[in-house]
Amino acid sequence: MDLKKLKKDTQAIIDDVIKQTEIKAGQVFVLGLSSSEVNGGLIGHASSSEIGQVIVSVIHKTLSDKGIYLAVQACEHLNRALLIEEELAEKKDWEIVSVIPQLHAGGSGQVAAYQLFKSPVEVERIVAQAGLDIGDTSIGMHVKHVQIPVRPVLKELGGAHVTALKSRPKLIGGERARYK
Repeated sequence: MDLKKLKKDTQAIIDDVIKQTEIKAGQVFVLGLSSSEVNGGLIGHASSSEIGQVIVSVIHKTLSDKGIYLAVQACEHLNRALLIEEELAEKKDWEIVSVIPQLHAGGSGQVAAYQLFKSPVEVERIVAQAGLDIGDTSIGMHVKHVQIPVRPVLKELGGAHVTALKSRPKLIGGERARYK
């Protein structure tokens, strides 16, 4: 795996997704990542700490520079719990659960985030305004309704399929209502 290309492609994707989703400072962005898929394998079968570190460090820095919170989704072995900064959990009053992510129980993205975050904690559920799914990890359960698919500038990162979601307020009121 060419890690320089991976870093460059990750930067292009996150810059594009931020622009398309119009996520703002103070909001939450969820990342689902299968380093196995990026590595050309099947989800959960070829995890790579190096790949996780490259991808998460690029995304974390980019979001942090804009004041956006990153939530990294775990794999199914941790019930898709999310690693976030303790500050965010306290601000949102999200219940903290006890677990330390491992490569094969949480995944490479969570392990990388655990090392990067100032005060990392796990929570079982969140409501994010947008997110990025690298490797078909199913982030939709963590993105606020109404969800809108976003097509990133690159459709693949390594061997992984890449999609994204944004959200918008529900349109209510029927035929007489007006919307912005």
